[in-house]
Amino acid sequence: MNQPALQTPPITASTQPRLKAMVHDVCRRRHMAIRTEEAYWHYIVAFCHFFKDQRHPRDMGEAEVTAYLTHLAVNRGVSASTQNLAFNALRFLYLEVLEKPLANIDAMRAKRTRRLPVVLSREEVKRMLSKMNGQHWLIASLLYGSGLRLMEAMRLRVQDVDFDRRQIVVRMGKGNKDRVVPLPGAMAGELHRHLAAVERLHQQDRGDKIPCSMEPSLARKFQLAPFTWGWFYVFPARQRAIDPISNKLKRHHLHESAIQKAVHEAARAAKITKRCGCHTLRHSFATHLLEAGRDIRTIQELLGHKDLNTTMIYTHVMSKEAIISPMDMA
Repeated sequence: MNQPALQTPPITASTQPRLKAMVHDVCRRRHMAIRTEEAYWHYIVAFCHFFKDQRHPRDMGEAEVTAYLTHLAVNRGVSASTQNLAFNALRFLYLEVLEKPLANIDAMRAKRTRRLPVVLSREEVKRMLSKMNGQHWLIASLLYGSGLRLMEAMRLRVQDVDFDRRQIVVRMGKGNKDRVVPLPGAMAGELHRHLAAVERLHQQDRGDKIPCSMEPSLARKFQLAPFTWGWFYVFPARQRAIDPISNKLKRHHLHESAIQKAVHEAARAAKITKRCGCHTLRHSFATHLLEAGRDIRTIQELLGHKDLNTTMIYTHVMSKEAIISPMDMA
C-alpha cells in the first residue's frame, strides 16, 4: 500500500521558531551581520504571511515568490532597493537554508529612481560641526573627514587608528572588504584625548572580566582579544548589554541612533535647510575631493565602492563654477 506523502506543516507560532533557528544557524556559519539576518527574517515572515494558508516555504517556490515580489512593486509601491532586499532574503532562504534553489523569477520590477545625493558646501559642514562637541563631533568629523559609513565609524577598533601614518583601516566594510582612509589631522588631538578616557573604561571592564563584543569566530581564534585594548571600540556604549548572539554581558559600540539624532539637531541649529543626515557627510567628503581635483578612482577606493559607476554619481553634484549662467553674461 502506498504511503501518503508527508506534508510540511505551515508557518505557525509553533513552527516559526524552528525555521528561524535554521536561518540563524546559516547566517552565523556565513558570518553575516546581525542586521542583515534581522532584515532577511522580516521578509521571510512577511512572505509566508502573504498567503492566507501560511504554507511552509518548502511547499512553495518560484510562482509564490514571483507573486509576492509583484505585490510589493504593484500594490505596496515599494522602492527598487526594498524589492531587491526582499528578493535577496527569499533567494537566501531557498538556496542556503532550504537547499531548494529558485529558478526563474518573473516578477513585476519596482521602478528604480535615480536621485542625486544631497551635498553640503564646505561652509555648511563647518557650521554644522561647530554645533557639535565631544564624541558626536568626533564621529561626524570621521564621516566627513574620512568618508566613513556610519556603522564603519561605530565599529572602529582602537588598533585600526594609526596616528603616526595619519590613516584609519576600515575592517570588513560593505562587501566584507578592508580599505585605508585618511585620518584628519584637525581631529587627531581631540581623538587622542577621547581615547585616554575610553581606556579608563576598558580598564574597568577588564577588571570586571567583561569582554567587548566581536565576531564569534574571531573571539574563538583570539581568545584574549575581547579583553585587550587594541580590540576595544573607539566609541563604546556607556552601558554594558547582553550580546544577542552569545547571551552574555558585553560592552558594545555606541548605538548609531545617538549620532543620527546629534547630526539632525546640529543641522537644524546651523540653519541648514537641506535634507541632512549622517550619509550626507560622506557624500560631501567625496564631492569635495572631486572638486579639489582628486582622481575619481582614488575616491572610489576611499569610499570602498565596488563599481566605478557608483562613484561617478558625484560628478553630477560637484560645483559647476566654470559654467556661467546666461543671466550673468554681459
